Amino acid sequence: MAKNVLFEIGLEELPARFIDDAEKQLYEKTAKWLTDLRISSDNIKTYSTPRRLAVLVQNMEEFQESVEEEVKGPSESIAKDSEGNWTKAAIGFTKSQGKTVDDIYFKEVNGISYIYVKKHIEGQKTFELLPEFKNIITSIQFGKNMRWSTQTMRYARPIRWLVALYGEEVVPFEVATVKTGNKTFGHRFLGNEITIQEPQQYESLLREEYVIVDSNEREQMILDQIKNMEEKENVMIPIDKDLLNEVRNLVEYPTVFVGSFEEEYLKLPSEVLITSMKEHQRYFPVMSNENELLAKFIGVRNGDNQSISTVVKGNEKVLRARLSDAEFFYEEDQKQSIDFYLEKLQRVVFQEKLGTYSDKVNRVVSLTKEICNELHLDEITMNKAIRVAEISKFDLMTNMVDEFTELQGIIGEKYATIFGEDEEIAKAIREHYLPKQANGDLPETQIGSIVSIADKLDTIVGCILIGLVPTGSQDPYGLRRQATGILRILSDKKWNISLESLLEIAKSTYKNTEIEIHDKAEVTHTLKEFFQHRASYLLKENNVESDVIQAVTDNGIGVYVFTEKKARVLSEKRNDPNFKSIEEALVRVLNLAGKTENMNIDTKLFETESEKVLFETYQNIVTDYNHALNNFDADGALLQLSHLSNPIHDFFDNNMVMADDDNVRNNRLALVNHIANMIKNYAELTLIEWKQHQ
Repeated sequence: MAKNVLFEIGLEELPARFIDDAEKQLYEKTAKWLTDLRISSDNIKTYSTPRRLAVLVQNMEEFQESVEEEVKGPSESIAKDSEGNWTKAAIGFTKSQGKTVDDIYFKEVNGISYIYVKKHIEGQKTFELLPEFKNIITSIQFGKNMRWSTQTMRYARPIRWLVALYGEEVVPFEVATVKTGNKTFGHRFLGNEITIQEPQQYESLLREEYVIVDSNEREQMILDQIKNMEEKENVMIPIDKDLLNEVRNLVEYPTVFVGSFEEEYLKLPSEVLITSMKEHQRYFPVMSNENELLAKFIGVRNGDNQSISTVVKGNEKVLRARLSDAEFFYEEDQKQSIDFYLEKLQRVVFQEKLGTYSDKVNRVVSLTKEICNELHLDEITMNKAIRVAEISKFDLMTNMVDEFTELQGIIGEKYATIFGEDEEIAKAIREHYLPKQANGDLPETQIGSIVSIADKLDTIVGCILIGLVPTGSQDPYGLRRQATGILRILSDKKWNISLESLLEIAKSTYKNTEIEIHDKAEVTHTLKEFFQHRASYLLKENNVESDVIQAVTDNGIGVYVFTEKKARVLSEKRNDPNFKSIEEALVRVLNLAGKTENMNIDTKLFETESEKVLFETYQNIVTDYNHALNNFDADGALLQLSHLSNPIHDFFDNNMVMADDDNVRNNRLALVNHIANMIKNYAELTLIEWKQHQ
């Protein structure tokens, strides 16, 4: 008889950022566990709140599924002796499987005959297997773990209770000295202890004790209440998805309320107000129907609406104190100058081995100049970019950014404008921090993009020079994100500047420093590999296959926007049957290349017409091919290579490349090498798994 099964892990309050992933793991691990155990059920439903993770499995079968398993034994030559009798090996094998030699049959594997028996595995009672669920509980991974009391177990937060029910029966096991039972707990302040008689009651029983265990339901409750608030107050409340996710995971029973603050604070930059509300207090800002920020906020209480006015007053008091501090910092900061803050940068360490922030700014200025030269920019644009680089970090020394670190760059733009800087320069100060996430917004202006790349290049190259290479999940300086940002900006701006040249420029800024580079070749290799991983990540995001990515990045990334174009073209061609003959011809050349170091072609040594035709075709296309490459025309360059297809096939069909005559052989190999090098300038096509063959 099928029964419902419930497991609940009761915890001290989990960090909101851990909850969604933990619930996802719980679902996936439970589903796999049941599949591996051959236990069928109708549905798996997971739940989460700050104080619990739970899974309900509906209509779980009473027994494992019984299976017939085929078991392979020794080969026939070992299982039988020379007279055809069963050996000890065969007899021992059958006994170990609970069978006799009468149950043996033969099957051939890779031309060798083996003995087999069929073994019936009777399904066990489900209840006897359920205690293994404790392994799922202990296997859930969190971003950060802790120990508590005398426990050696590490978990996100201490486990306080466990529920494990198979129908009405408690499934007995223990985790971190906590034993399973049928009791759970309602809301920490509003609820009571609950005895669960049957797993299907779980949601309704907890709802009665002010706990909404379905996170999606809590989210919808918040949204519905916000919508009602919008209609009641005649305002707009923009929904930040990340903030909504966080808030729903901070509460077990959400009640939305509206608070206010003094209108005099609206003179502060809106970013300051919004940051104070969202980042520090988890409030939703309130806008007028004309999209102007109002002196109101929306909060979410973990509980009902009893004494809600007291809750509102308390939250208003906390926010008022933050805004008062922000107002003071804002006014005090403006009493100084950009030069005052730049001077302070000389006393703040960026990284112990890489010097102060002032040292970093000097390197970014140098890099900015070189990038401007590479892009052949006019003097006015270059001077603006250099000015952005010079003052890009000044706001880090302000009181406002010291208090609200999320506002770096944003405050730089505001203060730069106040201090009289050009509007475009001020905007670029903010933009040079972009993108802030791997898929975040990119800089809009040219000068903001240049300084953004310069700043990120300096950080990446500097860290790798001193051995701070990201490993696993450890990336304290955000090098992966910054490398991704560089490539995305290069793609967005369609700049025809190679990544390798940028890296050489960045390395050159460290030549006259005290940093010792023990192995320059190793640094170059590490940087190349590091950026190739980031390029691979981005290209995969654009649905480019791994083998195509390897082909276009094998010799380096080069001009990234061109690498993207080549990847898209080859991704289409790898499945195109019309390209099969061309691909085969080009790969035949690449497979034979490098058999000699001779690169001199002597036309007098040509013995066949096909040799001459291939050489002439090569000469005819090389100029147009190089022109296409120089103009970053991926389709045009591949079209020129395709003209070689028939001549290549004819060449190989009518010539023995590895001829006995040394001169003839080396001459033919030289021709092959010339063409191979030309192909490799496009991509290493041998790395692609051409699907036309399958």
